[in-house]
Amino acid sequence: MSRRVISTSLSVGLATGLYGLSFGAIGSAAGLGVPAVMLLSLLMFSGASQFAFVGIIAAGGAPITAISSAWLMGVRNSFYGLRLNTVIGPRGLWRLLAAQLTIDESNAVSAAQERPLDQKIGFWLTGGAVFIFWNTATLMGALAGNLFGSVEAWGLDGAAAAAFLGLLWPRLKNNLALAAVGALVALVAIPLTPAGVPVLLAAVVALLPIGGKK
Repeated sequence: MSRRVISTSLSVGLATGLYGLSFGAIGSAAGLGVPAVMLLSLLMFSGASQFAFVGIIAAGGAPITAISSAWLMGVRNSFYGLRLNTVIGPRGLWRLLAAQLTIDESNAVSAAQERPLDQKIGFWLTGGAVFIFWNTATLMGALAGNLFGSVEAWGLDGAAAAAFLGLLWPRLKNNLALAAVGALVALVAIPLTPAGVPVLLAAVVALLPIGGKK
């Protein structure tokens, strides 16, 4: 087992997990009890979807709006699953666990590895680390309310984004034109489409034969 994969997985898990503090605090401020916040975090387990859901609830939006927005934000995980199914090849009940751990972070760390074994280890270890750190931090945030504040106040708001860029850069540097077009499409779509749709449109761009090496 590569030490680099272990180090990367745990680092990404910790950096991402810290955002659970904010989610727990926001969920509590939105009027959700600690059990409801934890149930949402444990079962939905998709940060963007969770924040979209509690954000709409906190703003007084209808539950159906919160659910549909959360669903749109989580659709991208289905695309990850198409790739990861061939990489991991889970069977039986392992398929349910793999589906739960299929998130941005586990997919990114897995995709950044060269060896098949490291790809599997990166997926399982990163997914497990994020799940543990995220839900532990969510519980702390829900119990403490706004006591912890947000990760932005600690200067950690760029940690996850920096980790993603570091993981994806080896692949992006040969496809800069494709990445630029995808980013442009997402930026244009943000004010024009519901939450979650810009990400899906950018993903569609990735299928286009725009420069770079395939």
